[in-house]
Amino acid sequence: MRTRQQKRGTPEPQAPWNEILPGLWMGGHSWRDSQGEVHQAVVDREFALVISLFTRPGHGPAPGVEHRVAEIPDDPLTSAQLAVVHQLAQYTAQAIGEGQRTLVRCCAGFNRSGLLVGQALIEQGYAPATAIDLIRQRRSPWALNNGIFEEYLTTGLDLAILLADLDIG
Repeated sequence: MRTRQQKRGTPEPQAPWNEILPGLWMGGHSWRDSQGEVHQAVVDREFALVISLFTRPGHGPAPGVEHRVAEIPDDPLTSAQLAVVHQLAQYTAQAIGEGQRTLVRCCAGFNRSGLLVGQALIEQGYAPATAIDLIRQRRSPWALNNGIFEEYLTTGLDLAILLADLDIG
């Protein structure tokens, strides 16, 4: 299973994580500073909740921090994987609604985390296009560069879950 799609020309993120809305952060496992040096994004106790769609040993969070892990590929998802993303997005929306500082992360912090954060924003009443634009403005223009993930958000995860396992070809 491939865990990250390599896109030619996609730069490293310029921050370990970025705040999308107050209390809702999106990030990855590494980032490049303004001098071009790559750093590891290690979570300690900065967040009350960390949701990881990709994990790497030694990247936290610290013991005692709530950590939900659901590794998914940066590729088309099955209905079961989409259902997990939907469930975690609902959980994320509830957590930030309760004032919990929350980080959603994947490998680079562009696609998988963008899908979940986008759906959490939709759960809070944002239109899909507005959610996608907000993510790209606050995290990176490269966020959601996996077109299928953007399509999941614009189609609606409920419908995408129903359609994902159909063999139409």
